[in-house]
Amino acid sequence: MVYRAHVLISGEPRCLAKGAQEVERALLTRLHELRIADEVQVVEVGSLGHGEQGPELVIYPEGTHYVNLTPEDAALIVEEHLLKGRPVEKLRYQEPPSEPLPPPSPKEIRVVLKNVGKIDPENIEDYIICDGYEALAQALTEMTPEEVIAELQVSGLRGRGGAGFPTWLKWSFARKADGDKKYLICNGDEGDPGAFMNRRVLEGDPHAVIEGMVIAAYAIGAQQGYFYVRAEYPIAIHTLRVAIQQARDYGLLGKDIFSSGFDFDLEIRMGAGAFVCGEETALMQSIEGERGMPRTRPPFPAVSGLWGCPTNINNVETYANVPQIIRKGGAWFASMGTEKSKGTKTFAIAGKVKRTGLIEVPLGITLREIVYDIGGGILNDKKFKAVQTGGPMGGCIPEQYLDLPVDYETLASVGSIMGSGGFVVMDEDTCMVDIARFFMEFTQDESCGKCTPCRVGTRRMLEILDNICEGKGQPGDIERLETLAGYVTAGSLCGLGQGAPNPVLSTIQHFRDEYEAHIYDKKCPAKVCKGLIEYIIDADACIGCTRCARNCPVNAITGKPKEVHVIDPEACIRCGICKQVCPVEAVHVE
Repeated sequence: MVYRAHVLISGEPRCLAKGAQEVERALLTRLHELRIADEVQVVEVGSLGHGEQGPELVIYPEGTHYVNLTPEDAALIVEEHLLKGRPVEKLRYQEPPSEPLPPPSPKEIRVVLKNVGKIDPENIEDYIICDGYEALAQALTEMTPEEVIAELQVSGLRGRGGAGFPTWLKWSFARKADGDKKYLICNGDEGDPGAFMNRRVLEGDPHAVIEGMVIAAYAIGAQQGYFYVRAEYPIAIHTLRVAIQQARDYGLLGKDIFSSGFDFDLEIRMGAGAFVCGEETALMQSIEGERGMPRTRPPFPAVSGLWGCPTNINNVETYANVPQIIRKGGAWFASMGTEKSKGTKTFAIAGKVKRTGLIEVPLGITLREIVYDIGGGILNDKKFKAVQTGGPMGGCIPEQYLDLPVDYETLASVGSIMGSGGFVVMDEDTCMVDIARFFMEFTQDESCGKCTPCRVGTRRMLEILDNICEGKGQPGDIERLETLAGYVTAGSLCGLGQGAPNPVLSTIQHFRDEYEAHIYDKKCPAKVCKGLIEYIIDADACIGCTRCARNCPVNAITGKPKEVHVIDPEACIRCGICKQVCPVEAVHVE
């Protein structure tokens, strides 16, 4: 059926909590009342990029983006936009400070995200119309498994889960491994703080991942596959369940796919939120019903993986690239990117940047282009300080490296990693010691505890960082952190422990002066660490309104109305409420 308009409504948790379902019902009701329901397709999708301003929806073909909607707004949109063709300007998404939403950056190239937000993820026919499953038919009926792997080799695709291992080589190892039964796993256990790349693909284009997995299974000779998705992604899990059943109904999963004699089926396994289960051997332990803890390697999963059988594991983005590589050719994919880092990469831009969200860019693009051309620059036009790539095991990259290309080798050369695609931007108000402490606290809390270097070493490093941020740092603490980091990196069993010191080491390397200020001067240059700052009321500016005293949770402020107020530094807990409520900005941080 041909529709003159498509309405995509976000069903992500933040939007649902704000009444997205009521907005959708109101929109559908008004469409029926005006007798135009047959002309407009309404589709619930995952995130549309601005769930913090939800409920939100986008209307195509115009691409008009509406946010902060109520049921009454939905009815108005139907009456004005969908019936009369007049966009409702007051409801459109606006970039601060009230600038219209810019068009997609020409620097983006969408391969993995080409269908996301444009098709109904729960309608397999939408995917098929967009050339879906053509690559699978081509692989099963026209190519041998070896030819599929060879095409991946030409493409230069590397694993998008973090390590960047050549995909074709990984598949080749599993293909050559001895075993009557082989398994295939999709790692959707995305646990990096601020990361949402895999979730967005699973919610918006699940069939692309399924198709890529079936092609991979054919290449290595696997009969059974598993999606491992964290339980915190309920929409992604629901969408996957629908897509898997649709693929079975269409004969694209199960027995004798495309009459080729090849059998393959998929199941979903939900993770319980343990970050360490993103590591492939811990993930397999979890699927097997054991506690998610890493195994020693070798043997590697390609030789002895799930239940001791040869197993291939890639992440969501890696598999989603495969159908287009097979359909368009490895050379097409290799034409994008750099000599060693081919193709595109998705990134979740977060932090102190004007335009946050999910992007896909060719590898080799510079950090500056991502931050300023695509991200719009630093929030409130403050000064850029650093960007942290690669999630909790990544590193912090300072301003001097903004013009470096984003690829696996270059990021590693400055103390960071590509990771799965986390991209956290920091401005001049960020304390880099506090950032190091934040990520160390995360990885220490997520350590499974199996090996001593990670279990004990990260705890000791966190204790030192806590002391430094609380004003209790001692001479030699920087050197102690570097020594401990070496032990943790060299002795840990899996990637979590091996990469845990990276944020600390990179901040010491690039921002050593901030550590020294904390330790020797007992000052936090960014005025963030509570143990090293003091709130003071400017006597010349204070008007004695008593607002600070009335809002202080510990009664640390004294003063009569219309008289200068004073903060007791011994009683003050550095919560900052006094500074927030002062109408004349008389409260300062020293």
